Amino acid sequence: MQNIDQEIFNSIKLGDEKALEMLFHEYYQPLCQFAFSFLNDREEAEEVVQNSFVRIWEKRQEISIQTSAKAYLYRVIRNSCLNELKHQKVKIQHQKWSTMDGDGMEQSSDSMAIRGELEEKIKQAMQKLPEQCRLVFSLSRFEDLKYKEIADQLNISVKTVENQMGKALKIMRQELKEYLPLILLLLKNFLDP
Repeated sequence: MQNIDQEIFNSIKLGDEKALEMLFHEYYQPLCQFAFSFLNDREEAEEVVQNSFVRIWEKRQEISIQTSAKAYLYRVIRNSCLNELKHQKVKIQHQKWSTMDGDGMEQSSDSMAIRGELEEKIKQAMQKLPEQCRLVFSLSRFEDLKYKEIADQLNISVKTVENQMGKALKIMRQELKEYLPLILLLLKNFLDP
C-alpha cells in the first residue's frame, strides 16, 4: 500500500472530513460507473456509492486496509452492489409471492386465510425474540445475508451471529411448533439452520 493512501486513511480515522471528501471527489465518478456495471441503474449506482462513503465514515475507527485506497474502495463498492442485487432478488420474490395471492393463481379462501394466520403467528413469534436475535434472524431469513455479511453489518463476530441464529431458531420452533407442518409446506427452508 502506498504511503499516501495510509496517510489518507489515518486522517479519516482521526475524523478528518476533508480527507474523506478528497477520496470522494477523486473516486466518485469512476465508482459510480463501476457500480452501474453491476446494477444497470444510474440512480441506484450513485446511491450505493454515496451510502458506501457514509459507511466508511461511520466505521472509520474499524477500517484496516492492506491495499491501495483505490482497490479498497472498489472492493467496498463491489460488495455493496452484490448485497443490493441480493436484496433486489428478495424483493422480486416477495412481489411474485404477493401477486400470486390475488390475481394470477387461483387459491381457495381457506389457503389464503391459513397463510394470513401463519404470517401473523410468525410476526408474533418474532416479537418474542430478543432484539439482536430478531435482527440477526431477519437479516438471515428475509434479506438472505450470509453469517459473515451479518457480522460485518452489525459489527459482531460470526460466532455471535451463529449463537443468535441458534437461539432465534430454537425460540421460533417452540413458538410455532403447532404450525411447523404448514410452515414447511408454505415456506420451504424457513426454519432450517
